[in-house]
Amino acid sequence: MNELPEGWVWRKLGEVCKAITGTTPPKDNLDNYGTYIPFVKPPQLFDKPINDAPEKLSKKGATLARILPAHSVLVTCIGNLGRTAINNIPVAFNQQINALVPPPNLDGKFLFYQAQSPVFKNQLENLSSATTVAIVNKGKFETIQIALPPLPVQHAIVTKIEEIFSELDHGVEQLKTARQQLKVYRQAVLKWAFEGRLTNEGVKDGELPEGWKWVKIEEIASVGTGATPLKNKKEYYENGKIAWVTSGALNDDFVNKATEFVTEKALKETNLSVYPKGTLLLAMYGEGKTRGKCSELQIEACTNQAIAAIYFEKHEARVKPFLKYFLHKNYGDIRKMSSGGVQPNLNLGIVKKTVFPFPPIEEQHLIVSEIERRLSVCDKLEETIAGSLKAAEVLRAGVLKRAFEGRLVG
Repeated sequence: MNELPEGWVWRKLGEVCKAITGTTPPKDNLDNYGTYIPFVKPPQLFDKPINDAPEKLSKKGATLARILPAHSVLVTCIGNLGRTAINNIPVAFNQQINALVPPPNLDGKFLFYQAQSPVFKNQLENLSSATTVAIVNKGKFETIQIALPPLPVQHAIVTKIEEIFSELDHGVEQLKTARQQLKVYRQAVLKWAFEGRLTNEGVKDGELPEGWKWVKIEEIASVGTGATPLKNKKEYYENGKIAWVTSGALNDDFVNKATEFVTEKALKETNLSVYPKGTLLLAMYGEGKTRGKCSELQIEACTNQAIAAIYFEKHEARVKPFLKYFLHKNYGDIRKMSSGGVQPNLNLGIVKKTVFPFPPIEEQHLIVSEIERRLSVCDKLEETIAGSLKAAEVLRAGVLKRAFEGRLVG
């Protein structure tokens, strides 16, 4: 271990703390769960204090659990190793967590911050069993060494860490606020674009600028879909060379590769069609955020039935960039048009009949250019924010490293 300042010592956790592994009262007895005491699991550990938990035990359940006194330190030791928390109130906790009850000569917050330090986390990782799921049992956990100065120095280090972290947290919050404001601005740019405000002055609410009209997608593009060849027919997939795209690929702006391929036989015997490069793909089905996503093919490919393919074979292809931005802008509204019960879906009829504002082609190009100029600025700002957020995390780790090497306070 690293050399420490005078008065500091390296000590094993088991020598200075009481280590406890949590338990889970039987789930098949609902009487074990209620409102008596918070029951903490790894998802509640965020390197922050704990004041509550979504799940709670009853008084009966608490008798079957291990109760942790306030100001103890919790560390995940199964699965996602090294998530930490300090509890401000007594809690119960499950078996994926090892907890430390500090003695009077060890500041709980000092231990909490040290458990987040690079040296502590590296020891935890090195102790994990070589299995599919990382595990550090209580015996191994107790062998982790911590740097221990006199109690007054511990208090001074905690004060300094919290002073620096407070400033860091304030800066991070400002960066996150700026990132959210950029997201709002992006939506505003797209809204203004399709109201005509980027290229026209004095546009009245609810009215289109002069020369604009409302059109349906089917009026300016062809709309088709695909199919899923029977999976039990090997001849439809084996040695296939034709790219076959599903809606999961539409979370990116462009589809430039396929993970599945079908054969010429599948193309001939099913409702598949090969769509050209430049086709817009709109997800009609999909759980979560997928439905309503729009992407653009950069390869020739066919699709499954969960995708609407919007292509311009017999139409004016120059309208594609404008339509693509409209579909991005209208993502939320398109999702609302879905029909069905538990999992609402779009259909080709809805896609074809979707109406959008349509200016002259030259104005469309001006609008697309202005959208791209403004969003390009947003992209650069977001890159800067992402870099600053990453730098804040590096700085946080650096502060903890210095703190437990004895180099943060005199």
